[in-house]
Amino acid sequence: MRRASTRASRFPAQSGGAYERQMGRWSRRLAPLLLDFAQISGAVRVVDVGCGTGSVGACLARRPELLHVSGVDLSFAYVDHARRSQADARLSFVVADAAALPFPDACFDHAVSVLALQFMAHPDLAVAEMRRVTRPGGTVAAATWDARGGLVANRIVLDTAAVLEPGGNIARARACTKPMSRPGQLAEAWARAGLTGVVQASTTMRMEFVSFDDYWSPMEGTEGPIARYLGGLDRAVRCRLRTAVERAYLDGEVDGPRSYAATAWIVKGATPDRGAS
Repeated sequence: MRRASTRASRFPAQSGGAYERQMGRWSRRLAPLLLDFAQISGAVRVVDVGCGTGSVGACLARRPELLHVSGVDLSFAYVDHARRSQADARLSFVVADAAALPFPDACFDHAVSVLALQFMAHPDLAVAEMRRVTRPGGTVAAATWDARGGLVANRIVLDTAAVLEPGGNIARARACTKPMSRPGQLAEAWARAGLTGVVQASTTMRMEFVSFDDYWSPMEGTEGPIARYLGGLDRAVRCRLRTAVERAYLDGEVDGPRSYAATAWIVKGATPDRGAS
């Protein structure tokens, strides 16, 4: 039975293009790492929950045997961007609530979610829905950033902000304690949903920036919690924070390319056979 909608997200989402600069370019790198870990291949139908601008679909579309990917996101701006940028007829995108997916039971071979569960108001409901729409024996998989210890680019801003003003400490605490983003939390959620053969691991990639402006300007945009925090600061405080973060980015050298490690938690589990609990 489908659950009632609980439309809510903790991720400010206003512009697909802005999201591409802020996080989409990194989710495109993370998506194939999750798909390889989950061993999703062959002629399959996949639902991508919290699809953003369509990184999972774009990755799977490179496989000629793919049947279809249905991307679901709460943000019309992101879904619209995905529809306009992904021309493959095997990809479709809809605005919908992850806690009440608009699909019948067991209609997909696999369900995936990349960098979305930690921002949902009710992530356990979303996992239950991912299980519901996946056929028996199919895989349910997800990735979330290791927000506390693995996302160096964000910690530079948040740690600096926490030193400079009290609101920065609050923003850091919120960022580091999101659900499904700490050791074991994804595996526990998968077990609560009744998925079997659950495995949680981690994977590390790199975030590369060509300059400090490439690093900083998306954070002063419209997308995500850091942008929301920065947008609420007094101009003088924001300028002081920018200067301090720039010193951390430069590390005593001239402006130019930098590369930071980014670690994500990844999880997979199987949908039980019919009749299993």
